[in-house]
Amino acid sequence: MRAAPGRIRVLVVDDSVVIRRLVTEALAEDPQIEVVGIASNGKIALEKIAQLKPDAVTMDIEMPVMNGIEAVRQLRRRNPRLPVVMFSTLTERGASATLDALGAGASDYVTKPSNVGSFAESQQNIRDQLIPKLKALTGTRRAAGITRVPPPSSPRRLRTGPFGILAIGSSTGGPDALARVLPALPGDLSVPVVVVQHMPPLFTRLLAQRLDSHCRLRVTEAVEGEEIAPGKVLIAPGGLHLTVRRQGATIVARLTEDPPENFCRPSVDVLFRSVSSLFGDRVLAAVLTGMGKDGEKGAIQIRSTGGEVFAQDEPTSVVWGMPGAVAMAGQADRILALDRIGPDLASALARGPRPVEVSS
Repeated sequence: MRAAPGRIRVLVVDDSVVIRRLVTEALAEDPQIEVVGIASNGKIALEKIAQLKPDAVTMDIEMPVMNGIEAVRQLRRRNPRLPVVMFSTLTERGASATLDALGAGASDYVTKPSNVGSFAESQQNIRDQLIPKLKALTGTRRAAGITRVPPPSSPRRLRTGPFGILAIGSSTGGPDALARVLPALPGDLSVPVVVVQHMPPLFTRLLAQRLDSHCRLRVTEAVEGEEIAPGKVLIAPGGLHLTVRRQGATIVARLTEDPPENFCRPSVDVLFRSVSSLFGDRVLAAVLTGMGKDGEKGAIQIRSTGGEVFAQDEPTSVVWGMPGAVAMAGQADRILALDRIGPDLASALARGPRPVEVSS
């Protein structure tokens, strides 16, 4: 039987009876979601996806017969857009496997409940993480080009010199987006790059290591007091805000445990405000795929001081939340498909200031 119109039909894939029960009972609390089936491994999941045609899938990584990574890889050959949320453990092995799953095509992930705490607490943890992601991921599957985006707001100050820094913010779908944007930047890039990707501690370090192996620039997780220098990409550590400050003749990274913003730490808004305050009109920023609105307020500040902001377009975003918020607020100088963002950032960083516009 099909779900009532508007309900999100979910297939739950996990070889653990306990986790399956946690997930199905957690999702049952939401009237907009219906669990239409369960599977104990990836092979069965592929069969049930073909039969049930769910709107979304939750999937464990480690399963017998066919693990979650291979299942996602095979699924993407048949259905490139079906949202798949992986269950991950907060361990180095779990984080590494999660990045493998995201690289194979998974849409997002949530962390498994630990063995401590009650069943009800574990259920609430799943509910808080999973339900918003399922709604965001299924809510973005619209026909391309239906959103009418306003033109960039004005007036603005005009930049008077070359860019001095590139700041990037991303969330859901961000690891894959960063893996396509950063390798497009040249190894002799004349500005530093700072990045906020919404991820927990440990995940960001492993993400930086993976990106470093595919980029011409040096990519590392930011360290307190580290110099912000051309040719380096610094990624905010999970659980800490990344800002920049002047220290003598150099500019260094500052990491803080200030309260989350937009429910996030690290926050894109925090980073964008910081680089705008220090670099003024010499900031180039990009907002990539992600849930929520983190980055919108920071983009407003960057553009108000003469900097420029690029946003990923809707069709190529896993979730057009963050870039969509920037675009709909009229704060995107360019709205670009993912494959164009890296090359266009490189071109913008290589050119001089914008020509002064003379009114007639």
